[in-house]
Amino acid sequence: MSEIQQIERSQEVQRIASELYQQTPDWVTFFREVLGIDGIIRKAYPDPNSLAEFEKSEDYQNIQQMVAKLRERNGAGTTDLEPTRVITVRMPKSLHESLRAEAHDRHTSMNKLCISKLLQMIDDQLVPQEI
Repeated sequence: MSEIQQIERSQEVQRIASELYQQTPDWVTFFREVLGIDGIIRKAYPDPNSLAEFEKSEDYQNIQQMVAKLRERNGAGTTDLEPTRVITVRMPKSLHESLRAEAHDRHTSMNKLCISKLLQMIDDQLVPQEI
């Protein structure tokens, strides 16, 4: 794919996300429709390499900002259209204490802080591989 086609695809994804954002959906709906498994980003970038490249773009950062603003505007609540799930994460006490302190410093809950962290892109090199 040419660089021009990549730019056009990125701009189209950004345009669609912006249109949805203007409708002020709850953040869960926006996430599902734009960033979710069946969202516009995964449809536009079906292979991991192209998705990883898009995640480095300014358009992707703008979409991340939209999610953050919707979460701020709508609160961290969820929609009745999508059930919530609970995960249990094992972590060292020191990491738990750091998260608790960060949440306190940011005047937010640990749940909101952890969701915010989970919504962020992470570099593959920072994720340990299973052996």
